[in-house]
Amino acid sequence: MRVRAEKCVVAFHTTAGAMAMEAACKAAELPGRLIPVPRSITAGCGLCWAAPPESREALEELVMKKHLDVVGIYAMIL
Repeated sequence: MRVRAEKCVVAFHTTAGAMAMEAACKAAELPGRLIPVPRSITAGCGLCWAAPPESREALEELVMKKHLDVVGIYAMIL
């Protein structure tokens, strides 16, 4: 059984937004991966970026720097 842990989750309006986040994070060497959106979050495209909670500040800076279109950034147990 998988151990649940806190994650920083970034949700998007569109799949293009999710893909842009993935490319930006890989270029900036930030950890994380695309996962299906948890039921407790409403997002248009069904994908979100999940990363360790300690990377939240870096993710927020990246979103602002790259002008990425996000629904929100959440702390969740996944």
